[in-house]
Amino acid sequence: MEDLISVIVPVYNVRQYINRCIDSIIEQTYANLEIILVDDGSTDNSGNICDEYAKKDNRIKVIHKENGGLSDARNAGIDIAKGAFISFIDSDDYVENNYIEILYNAIKKHEADIAVGAHKVIYDTGTILEKATGEEAILEPKEVLKRILYDEGIDLSAWSKLYKLELFKEIRYPKGRIFEDAATTYKLIDKSKRISIISKSIYNYVIRDDSITNKKFSPKKMDLITSTEEMSNYIKNKYPDLEQAANRRLMYAYLSTLTQLLKSKNKNPKIEQQLISYIKENSKSVLKDKRLKKRDKIALISINFGTSFYKIMWKIYEKITGRR
Repeated sequence: MEDLISVIVPVYNVRQYINRCIDSIIEQTYANLEIILVDDGSTDNSGNICDEYAKKDNRIKVIHKENGGLSDARNAGIDIAKGAFISFIDSDDYVENNYIEILYNAIKKHEADIAVGAHKVIYDTGTILEKATGEEAILEPKEVLKRILYDEGIDLSAWSKLYKLELFKEIRYPKGRIFEDAATTYKLIDKSKRISIISKSIYNYVIRDDSITNKKFSPKKMDLITSTEEMSNYIKNKYPDLEQAANRRLMYAYLSTLTQLLKSKNKNPKIEQQLISYIKENSKSVLKDKRLKKRDKIALISINFGTSFYKIMWKIYEKITGRR
């Protein structure tokens, strides 16, 4: 008999997107699902839409709760999940109809604890970035962590993955923090024995104007650095030979946060100076890393010519890659 799989969908003010998301889950080729929709205090019609779906499909459970953020919503779903395995799908995204089947087969075939799929990035400008490489592999936790640190085909996102539910016995997403998967995914990976990589494009990650990653800059965006620093310290303590890779990932967090700040209309000189100081003080050591991506090398070199030059170089990069 097929295992029950719990699919958790945090829902908050996404009435324009929620139908597409839920439909893509209902239509999965793998049918033995428990679909948990967590209405995180929506003020639009999202919660009612979830209730209507629950009336039509007995696999759907709806939780209505006060707004607590994405982490809190995921945790609420984990707390009631009954499946042997668990997967997360964000409510403004959607999945291919074989999403669960592909990940589940990968786990069963290789007796893995986590299966990692791939995704497409879909911008509302119409640009689509394909992240799948076609790779199929079985890796141990240390190698997966190294690949994450170097951004080599595996990322920290909670979604596009299938996990054994037992991995979450002592692990939860940090409430109130954004970039919460950067604080959590590495722990789940390191708790595993085997991870199956199945780099097929089965998840559609939608970037929209009002998404968390696109909002005006606020000090909360520094959560990415906080989470990455925790991960970096954890990995360096347990795997000292990955120190260079961990430093590279932390530098990426600083560069990413600085880029978001410089692109925003609202400014924060104090945080800007804090970010620039760290980048300049640590760029030489990171630039020595032979596995450093060309993108990062250009960023680290260009920041020394001032923020205006850095912004110009970033715009060129965005144009070349088709990003915003």
